[in-house]
Amino acid sequence: MHVPDGFIDAPISAATGVAAAAAVAVSLRGARRELDERTAPLAGLVAAFIFAVQMLNFPVAAGTSGHLLGGALAAILVGPYTGVLCVSVVLLMQGILFADGGLTALGVNITDMAVVTTVVAYAVFRGLVKILPRGRSSITAASFVAALLSVPAAALAFTLIYALGGTTDVSIGKVATAMIGVHVLIGVGEAAITALTVGAVVAVRPDLVYGARGLQQKLKLRVGGELVDVPAAEPVAARTSRRGLWITGLATSLVLAGFVSFYASASPDGLEKVAADKGIDARTEEHASADSPLADYGVKDVENARLSGGLAGVLGVGATVVAGSGVFWVVRRRRTAEASGV
Repeated sequence: MHVPDGFIDAPISAATGVAAAAAVAVSLRGARRELDERTAPLAGLVAAFIFAVQMLNFPVAAGTSGHLLGGALAAILVGPYTGVLCVSVVLLMQGILFADGGLTALGVNITDMAVVTTVVAYAVFRGLVKILPRGRSSITAASFVAALLSVPAAALAFTLIYALGGTTDVSIGKVATAMIGVHVLIGVGEAAITALTVGAVVAVRPDLVYGARGLQQKLKLRVGGELVDVPAAEPVAARTSRRGLWITGLATSLVLAGFVSFYASASPDGLEKVAADKGIDARTEEHASADSPLADYGVKDVENARLSGGLAGVLGVGATVVAGSGVFWVVRRRRTAEASGV
């Protein structure tokens, strides 16, 4: 759902840029409350993992593919504010290095893919975990539904933005029907990836999953006819260390981006397909980073397609994890400084 330059006119692109900047500023402040010494390193890894999985387009209908948006996954793993920042870092890396998503449309993409998906997904997730039985399976089930609904929500948000600033004269009703229809299907893939990933992390380190905090049921004993809380036991040693989880996650991201991505579907994604079918792409502009050495997820002057795509994926994961970790390290230091009164 990466919107290129030329789809949305300048005034609305500027307005969404202001909205996106405000959302990122709010998220930078909110992330200080979410990030601690346990989760700050994980946040950079989540950004890199989202970048890697977004390279894996999967078929959803005849001639159409989809890929992970990542807002739900990031929000549940590291928190909604940090989740907005994770997806924003990914979009920035993709736009600058890989010419994926227009630079003048960066505000549109952050608003749509980072803010809308994260807010919708986390609101649905929190609502579900309040009514579902406490437990790991409920976290996974809530993750599935939240991710599923976040994708058509983003499709609807794009349709509304296009209704305000679209550069071609296309029936908004037809755009909405096509966008929401195909992205409901893409949402199923998003939901499966999100639920599997959240479930895997919850299984080995539930303490690192932001969305699972505070969901443990307190044990009670009847003493003198009254129920009292059982004192918390010493935490059981985690089956996987934070370093082990981080290394495993980074290795998985590198394999997905550097090797598995070669087998991704080559069909246009949902937005590209709708744009071509409905004529939305009539005024698409050349990307400002079209001459980037990594444009279109390939390394310039590397003739072998598999090697070129694999190297680009590995470099993208590396750049994203460095940029993301740097952002979250600074945010974490600000929280520490404020706590110390510095």
